Amino acid sequence: FFDPHRGYIPSYSAVRQDQAEAFIIASKTDLTRSRPKEQSHQKKLCVGVPSVARNGTTYLRSAVGSLLDGLSEQERNDIHLVVFIAQIDPSVHFAFKENWLHNLTDEVLLYDLPKKEMEHVIELEQTGNSREKGLFDYTYLLKTCYAQGADHIAMFEDDIVALDGWYHRTINGLDIAEKQTALRKASLDFLYLRLFYTEEFLGWNSEEWKIYLFWSLVVTAAVATSLASIRLISRTAKKAMTPKLLVAVFAIYLPLSILLFFAAGRVTVLPLPNGVNEMPRYGCCSQGVVFPRDSAKLIIDFFEERRLGYVDMLIEEYADTHASTRWALTPSVIQHVGRKSSKGDDYGEASKYKMTVAETLWNFGFEENDVGELRREHLDAIQRYSS
Repeated sequence: FFDPHRGYIPSYSAVRQDQAEAFIIASKTDLTRSRPKEQSHQKKLCVGVPSVARNGTTYLRSAVGSLLDGLSEQERNDIHLVVFIAQIDPSVHFAFKENWLHNLTDEVLLYDLPKKEMEHVIELEQTGNSREKGLFDYTYLLKTCYAQGADHIAMFEDDIVALDGWYHRTINGLDIAEKQTALRKASLDFLYLRLFYTEEFLGWNSEEWKIYLFWSLVVTAAVATSLASIRLISRTAKKAMTPKLLVAVFAIYLPLSILLFFAAGRVTVLPLPNGVNEMPRYGCCSQGVVFPRDSAKLIIDFFEERRLGYVDMLIEEYADTHASTRWALTPSVIQHVGRKSSKGDDYGEASKYKMTVAETLWNFGFEENDVGELRREHLDAIQRYSS
């Protein structure tokens, strides 16, 4: 049922990248697009984007442009945007030399470390130790956002695009997540709100085969009970339901119906409802995650203790260990558009369809967005917010 040649077509994300680029270009002459003057305003969201130099790719423009394009003045004032150029020599990163980065962001973060710690970071960069340096960089940026004092901290990778209206959906999602967490735990504390996931990991999972078998047997038993009841109640039905017909139902039609149900895919037959959904498993990856302020401090402490590992895996490890509540915003408000991993070549066992692993980290529902509908929804949200 799945055609990768159609499934991975960047329909809406390509449009959004064009909009982001147009925003960046327009910012050169339109001063209203620059950073807000009201820096003393208490921020609702600190947005952190770590970025390293990638050979032959320039994702950061699309990430920053799509995060800012379409925001109202009030929405922009609510955000403190930090881009972290995670290079010992920031000039090797294409964006550091360009004016738009400094004009549009609230802060361009660079390393400011004691000598011994800086020497260690230099060693990590020179040896290509991405497991340690990537975690260090993420923690460094998270600490910067935490020190800024915003209520929530959103961490984005630099190879994403955000849809028009991502901010109002995120703020609304955080409010819902707090309320749902309070109803379940008598507390407002949850670990994070996920803004991106790939539906691929939400399919039928082999470790849950017992659950699938159980419900298949339940359906079979329900059908058998219904047919038996009808035969007892109705003489006409009893005559019609011959042994051959019953054999055909249970040996052919019912098994085929169950197989068709599974073949159609979990996302098709049992999709997540729009809104905020708990996602304790199969959430991938770290393209976009929002932490409440208290949760961010817990993650900072955990990362500084561990010092080595992949960000997304360590976050899930912490959550599993501490039974933390994890929410996901449905549909996703960002898309992963990276085609080349910052960690190098990632053709391997996990790659498929002649694509890199990075290319298959994809939210299919994101591409179904309609430009006009999103804009109307966003304008309505702005009007409600200002009234």
